[in-house]
Amino acid sequence: MPTLIEKPTRIEAAGTKPKIIEEFVGRVNSKTGALSVAHMRSPAGWLEPGQTPEFEEYTIVLKGSLRVTHKGGSIDVRPGQAVIAHRGEWVQYSTPEGAEYIAVCLPAFSPSTVHRD
Repeated sequence: MPTLIEKPTRIEAAGTKPKIIEEFVGRVNSKTGALSVAHMRSPAGWLEPGQTPEFEEYTIVLKGSLRVTHKGGSIDVRPGQAVIAHRGEWVQYSTPEGAEYIAVCLPAFSPSTVHRD
């Protein structure tokens, strides 16, 4: 039988300014370890610590711009575009203009496997 997710759980975000994370599927809201799906809303000027996660992160930008800094430079991801941050590679996310996006982590996001700087 399908499982209805009636509403997301708001998760505390890391970073320099308040950011809204609403987890629909994941370790907190649905007790799912296989993957996580979250709706993110970040203000202009938000920056989080760099990370070297043990999971793949697939991100689709809905509004604004998400900057993904990596060891070789940075990528600005615009509405209608997506980016994949690969497991074991250092990345740092920021939203110079603010952004709204969907993030999917495989396996699910966990504070113990994100390995923030």
